[in-house]
Amino acid sequence: MIEIYLDKLQDLLVNPKDRKLELSLKAFPSGVVVENVRRCAVGDFASIQALIDKGESNKSVSATKMNSKSSRGHTIVTLLITKKTSMGEAKSSTTATINIVDLAGSEKSTSAGTTGDRLAEGNAINKSLTALGNVIKALADKSTGKAKKGAVIPYRDSVLTLLLRDALGGNSSTMMVCAIRPGDLYYEESLSTLKYADRAK
Repeated sequence: MIEIYLDKLQDLLVNPKDRKLELSLKAFPSGVVVENVRRCAVGDFASIQALIDKGESNKSVSATKMNSKSSRGHTIVTLLITKKTSMGEAKSSTTATINIVDLAGSEKSTSAGTTGDRLAEGNAINKSLTALGNVIKALADKSTGKAKKGAVIPYRDSVLTLLLRDALGGNSSTMMVCAIRPGDLYYEESLSTLKYADRAK
């Protein structure tokens, strides 16, 4: 369970006080790997939920004018599922990776009333969301034939998009769920979120 905070990776399954190893992201042709991240074996939903609860308690959260518990980074939970089968002497295994991504919401500093550290966090969030939108558009253009010949998908423009490279392209399915809030105060953010979702679809 990883948090992207100010475009840096943090291991949410390790208490902030106990974090000694810095997480690093390495991209290989075979896939993207996060080095030094804690990996835990799980066998049922209860054990998965217990780890997610632990990770949630270590997230970077601060108050803004719009949200008293605003996430200040993106969270990614990665589940590697292995199915093992055997018939007589023959044994085989199939693996699948599921990424559950909780994107921090985009925010306008004037609406959220952010300054200092909160402003820097908001800027980093907005920058990575823009990079994700650009990657989604580039993938859509490629699949519909609108992309120029030899066009490169800009995965390397942010830590978020590089980390999700394997989940967004290739042999994968992606679903996005957007949350919006009622009220005049949230109008601009809600409209921006709906436009982002429309672009992503």
